[in-house]
This record gives sequence, C-alpha cells and structure tokens, in this order.
Amino acid sequence: MNPLIINKEETETVYLFNEAQADLHIVQQEASTLNLFVLHLTDLSCMQHIHIQQEGEHCRTNIYGLAVLKGKQEYLCDTLLEHQKENGTSTLIFKYLLFDEAKGEFVGRLKVQPNAQHTDASQTNRNIVLSDKAKMRTMPQLEIYADDVRCSHGATTGALDNEAIFYMQQRGLQKDLARQLLLQAFAEDIFEKMPIQQQEQARNLFTQRI
Repeated sequence: MNPLIINKEETETVYLFNEAQADLHIVQQEASTLNLFVLHLTDLSCMQHIHIQQEGEHCRTNIYGLAVLKGKQEYLCDTLLEHQKENGTSTLIFKYLLFDEAKGEFVGRLKVQPNAQHTDASQTNRNIVLSDKAKMRTMPQLEIYADDVRCSHGATTGALDNEAIFYMQQRGLQKDLARQLLLQAFAEDIFEKMPIQQQEQARNLFTQRI
C-alpha cells in the first residue's frame, strides 16, 4: 500500500469513521500538518494499524481517537508515530468506552530518531470500563534517540464516577441521563477538535452507541 504524502507546508485532515479494517500510512514533508480523526462507533470488531512519518522539519501531527465497544466486540488500534527531523510536534489523544464483555487494546508507539532534536510530543490514552467483564489493555511505548526533546505519555483506565452520578441525581437528574451526560463530557474534547461540519454527525453516532 502506497503511503499518503502530505506535501511541504500543506494541511491535510483525514478521517477513519467505522472502518472495518485499516492500514494507514502517512508521510509528512517539511512544515506540513496532519489532523487525523479515528472514530470507531460500530458493532464491528477490527484491527487498525496507523503509521505516521514526519520526514521533514517543523511538521505537526494531531491524532484524536474515540471507540465505543459493546457485546463481545474487540478493537485494536496500533499507532506508530516517527519523528525523523528537527522541530516536529505531535499530539495524540485516544479514548475508549467499554461495555458488556468488550475487549479493547491500544498500542501507542512514539519513536524519536537521532536527527529529530527539539521534538515536542505528547500521547494520552484514557479509558472508561463500564462492566466487570469488559477488558482494556493499553501499551504506550517511547523510543527516544535524541537528547533535546520534550516527550510525555499517560494512560488511565477506570470506572464511571458514581459520586458524580449521585451528585447529579441530588439535583434532579435521572440516573440514566446523568450517566449519559458524563459519558458525553468524556468524549467532548475529541468532538470539539473536529471541523464544525463533522461534529454533529460524530456526536449523533456517539449518542446512539451509549
């Protein structure tokens, strides 16, 4: 599969919406910007492999992902982001909601090559498990071969905040509505990064799933 090339100083927005299978390879040239949105809001089980290469200096990469898994659904998202030249920046935020007996896995690999000094990269994976039988596995991996960089990663997996639900019920909201509002708030920072014309569609798909 030939990679998608983002030319010098160009900005490209790419969407993976409910793809049954995906192997995505993108190469960024100098001073280019990539905005990648990965939404998995379907009953399909799948594996997705995403490989981003910053081949030029001053590249910017933004990856925003959201998955809602139900039943016995399984979903793996494997990302590899390579910083190969100086002054590159990247932000990755990926979130999972897991119901029933669903299984989720996120692999976030960040590689900073020796020539990629002054890289600024962050990676975040946040997950809410809504059933005792659901399982989430997260594996952040950093490979840093340059010494003047700023790189960070964080991963959290937990349950929905019952105290917050109780607080909202005390103020007159039904439990189901309180739960729905908390889940919508969890996902909102993904939606707000999207262009306006795609936000409504994404929110509607999400609301139907939860």
